[in-house]
Amino acid sequence: MFNTPAPEFFRDNRDAASGADLGDLPEWNLDDLYPSMDGPEITADLDWLEGECAAFASDYTGKLADLDAAGMLNCIRRYEKIQSVSGRIMSFAGLQYYQNTTDADRAKFMADMQAQITDFSTPLVFFSLEMNRIEDEQLDGMLAENADLARYKPVLERMRAMKPHQLSDELEQFLHDQSVVGTTAWNRLFDETMAGLSFEVDGEEMNLEATLNLLTDTDRATREKGARALADVFGKNVSLFARITNTLAKEKEIEDRWRKLPTPQAGRHLANHVEPEVVEALRNAVVAAYPKLSHRYYALKAKWLGLDTLEIWDRNAPLPDEQKSVIRWDDARKTVLEAYGDFAPEMAEIAEPFFDKGWIDAPVKPGKAPGAFAHPTVVDVHPYVMLNYLGKQRDVMTLAHELGHGVHQVLAAGQGELLSSTPLTLAETASVFGEMLTFRKLLDNAPDPATRKRLLAGKVEDMINTVVRQIAFYDFECKLHEARRDGELTPDGINALWMSVQGESLGPVFNFMDGYETFWSYIPHFIHSPFYVYAYAFGDGLVNALYAVYEEGDPDFQAKYFDMLRAGGSKHHSELLAPFGLDASDPKFWDKGLSLISSMIDELEAMEG
Repeated sequence: MFNTPAPEFFRDNRDAASGADLGDLPEWNLDDLYPSMDGPEITADLDWLEGECAAFASDYTGKLADLDAAGMLNCIRRYEKIQSVSGRIMSFAGLQYYQNTTDADRAKFMADMQAQITDFSTPLVFFSLEMNRIEDEQLDGMLAENADLARYKPVLERMRAMKPHQLSDELEQFLHDQSVVGTTAWNRLFDETMAGLSFEVDGEEMNLEATLNLLTDTDRATREKGARALADVFGKNVSLFARITNTLAKEKEIEDRWRKLPTPQAGRHLANHVEPEVVEALRNAVVAAYPKLSHRYYALKAKWLGLDTLEIWDRNAPLPDEQKSVIRWDDARKTVLEAYGDFAPEMAEIAEPFFDKGWIDAPVKPGKAPGAFAHPTVVDVHPYVMLNYLGKQRDVMTLAHELGHGVHQVLAAGQGELLSSTPLTLAETASVFGEMLTFRKLLDNAPDPATRKRLLAGKVEDMINTVVRQIAFYDFECKLHEARRDGELTPDGINALWMSVQGESLGPVFNFMDGYETFWSYIPHFIHSPFYVYAYAFGDGLVNALYAVYEEGDPDFQAKYFDMLRAGGSKHHSELLAPFGLDASDPKFWDKGLSLISSMIDELEAMEG
């Protein structure tokens, strides 16, 4: 219910620019949430939350079915306020923690807040259970009677989607209480272990982020050293990561079985408000496209690098003529804001405060969580963006991506706490679209064919990482959770499942070094958010289709686009896409998006002629 932000590994490739002069990189100012961990402001909110949770339970337990429309509206608004205050506290605790996951005080504070809020909110478990016991006819009548209450219909529909999978009140309360020493504790163990890992390369100790950066170094020997250092440390820790993965997968299997969920993925589909057949159509379209996308591109890349086969450390290698220039922070800011502004001035205006008001944390720092994310916090504050900025083109793309999330979250905040949150399948829309705008601006301004080639190749690689890699990750998770039903998986067993999707997705040009089989262990989504990963492919395919409509010159596109973002989670994906003439349930919809990637590879191949 009250989650801390998880790092968004939008890409698993990074560029190295350590020691470069990047300019003044911004860091978070979290004062808009709370000025300190022990100040009167957070103490007052904790006191209010404890009292209000108890009062809410006293006022409404066993009584929801007896409320009239006005009474139900007041009840939901009180519940929404509780969500807002809880979300504010946990956002503050989580953001502080991810700034430095190895700081014992920050880790303790987050754990303490999670425990307290879990205790306070235990009496609220009744709310969704009782709401789901109200007859459809009665609830429909209340919604028809009160327009303000009817606004919350999408929230109630998503809640009631779990009605067939609801357990007894006592079991639901037990699961709620037990989560602190279950999923949450295992997630924390993973985060702190991963943040504390040290990798030795040429006698130098590096953290995970810096070591991953080596995989995009211009020197092939350096890339190999980085890959082997990763494999060495992952191999030494694989038993622990296998234990975490086994435990969480079994915990999920037990809960899914009790809830009578038909598949391990079903809970994610329900949460995303997306039909299983839509996800299956996406998955099948991408897998069928592997030969014309990743297989074809990586064969082309091997030719560029003068190699017959690629090693895994070549996957994200720069092109031979890749420029080594570092993009300073001010230039990255200018590029992204201009791209946003060219599309719509309002988009740049929404993004600009992120740079000036301490809403972005950009530097790479010891103990800082790797990757990047945009966390919406609560609707009466603003989002915060985390980056690990190293001054390369992909970092500019990541900035454009996360700012897209931020713009989306700002616009959706008008829906209120319960309706602003967008299902994961649509949560990537604005981020990928913002990235596409930035890429197209860079491509249009390319001064020569060599620059255009580098930009196209970089974009194709990012799209392969976003679509092909993430669907391969999804297949890995599907196989893993299915296999876990038959018993505990050994590290070798998990490794084998990982490798079963790697060759299929990356293609025959690759050779896989000994040790690569453990690389599943550092992907945080497998731990934090099972089956999250298909949302990236969903978002990329959706944006590619949207961008095609934009390029076709729809005169109302910008207005429709902002309406879609403002809707937050108040509409189903079919309603949001209908104004653009798009339908995600049509398998041809996904082929349209994949064809855009294929056309870019066509252009790259033509350059060889």
